[in-house]
Amino acid sequence: MFIASKLLSFATQPLAWVAVLLAVALLCVARKRTLGLRLGWASLGLLLLLGWQPLPDVLLRRLEAQHPPPAWAATSTAAEWQRTAGVVVLGGALEPAWVRAGNGQVALNGAVERMTVPVALLLQHPNLRLLFTGGEGALNTSGEPEAVQARAFFESLGVPAQRLQFETGSRTTYENAVLTAALPGVDKSRPWLLVTSAWHMPRALATFRAAGWNVTPYPADYRTGTRTPWTEYSLAVSLERWQLALHEWVGLLAYRAAGRA
Repeated sequence: MFIASKLLSFATQPLAWVAVLLAVALLCVARKRTLGLRLGWASLGLLLLLGWQPLPDVLLRRLEAQHPPPAWAATSTAAEWQRTAGVVVLGGALEPAWVRAGNGQVALNGAVERMTVPVALLLQHPNLRLLFTGGEGALNTSGEPEAVQARAFFESLGVPAQRLQFETGSRTTYENAVLTAALPGVDKSRPWLLVTSAWHMPRALATFRAAGWNVTPYPADYRTGTRTPWTEYSLAVSLERWQLALHEWVGLLAYRAAGRA
């Protein structure tokens, strides 16, 4: 499943589609010049279209809107806070081990809210504990698990070590759910908040519940609002959002087909 997820990651990169289309165009030019030129122009047109941000935002917005935070979470004195065992935080907000190596600092990426939102919750509610789940998700697993850097991050912000617990072996969302449940002292039947990126929440929530967890979604790291101005255009931003959206939608379908969500 891990290797399949990496192949999926490549297949859901829109630039890969452009590259394949362009390669076919070049192969056709020698014998079928007209077809080759048409495919070449088509690859250019596809590349330009991919930069229009409202298109991928439609797909991301549909993911992000599925599971809002619980209504009671807006009230800090709600009784549900006392019944909640803690917060399960999914990895994915830290750079790969080869980026972190040797620079002496915790290297966060664009999903930083996965890390900061739980800290705010722990400061507001002293009864909560934090479970962080994340190994090394790269094909090259020679580096340290993501959880090692996560520990350094949380402790640097003053979160007491006794309120923290870490799972270091998971590489996929399914492994997050299964391996975290096996940690000593963890009771997955108690109420937990699940923190991950809003666009990842549908797959994560379904996977954890299928694994028997009593979790309530608490999404972070939103990438879209209620609408995207039609004038927004950026190849860099849009290509990233296309990949996020496509990877999640295809991943959700794959997890459901495998009975993991």
